[in-house]
Amino acid sequence: MLRVITLNLNGVRSAVSKGFLDWLAAQDADVVCVQELKAQAGDLTDAVRTPDGYTGYFHHAEKKGYSGVGLYTRRQPDRIVEGLGIADIDAEGRFLQLDFGPLSVVSLYLPSGSSSEERQQIKFGFMERFLPHLATLRACGREIIVCGDWNIAHKEIDLKNWKSNQKNSGFLPEERAWFSRVLEEQAWVDVYRRLYPDAGGEGYTWWSNRGQAWAKNVGWRLDYQIATPGIAATAKSAAVYKAERFSDHAPLAVDYDFSF
Repeated sequence: MLRVITLNLNGVRSAVSKGFLDWLAAQDADVVCVQELKAQAGDLTDAVRTPDGYTGYFHHAEKKGYSGVGLYTRRQPDRIVEGLGIADIDAEGRFLQLDFGPLSVVSLYLPSGSSSEERQQIKFGFMERFLPHLATLRACGREIIVCGDWNIAHKEIDLKNWKSNQKNSGFLPEERAWFSRVLEEQAWVDVYRRLYPDAGGEGYTWWSNRGQAWAKNVGWRLDYQIATPGIAATAKSAAVYKAERFSDHAPLAVDYDFSF
């Protein structure tokens, strides 16, 4: 069995202060993908870099207190790919890939466009350039799981207030159409949705800090495990963990009947 977890930390130091490392130690996960570190290499303590049983690998943003992705693993990777080889994207620390035998696991943090029109255009630019990279990954013959905060709710079922958010970043028609291209044209699989085609609120992974969004489960499903069809078909169960809060996102765990 292979257990993979993804979580946007909204700041690794903040998440640690809320019990993230204690929770991690109890998960029996093989690979844990994290996003939005908001920390530089020098900011990480030994406990964060190598928590019990794990080794952490990180791709930091150049800007302090911003973005960044990481993977925790129990097994030494055969290869590490840090960044996409695109300077402006890599400066924001948004892509990290570890290879283990026939399997690759990616921690991805797709930009948010909610803060300004400028950031929305940066998001669109990322999407345009990332799509061919996804196609290359898909065609390489390996089993791949791309975990992370994709910052897009794909379908109406993926957020509570879909009608009022159709002109908002994260649920724009262009974003949703792009996500459909990933799944339909390139034949990647949305693992959670494959397992639970009718799941609504129980699949949400992010809640605004405004109002009573968390208490009322007015959420969005923004965090995904998008996989090649072979390993996606082995997924047995998935769950969003909500008993504790380490971030404004919740962890998504998937168990695969896969050995690597």
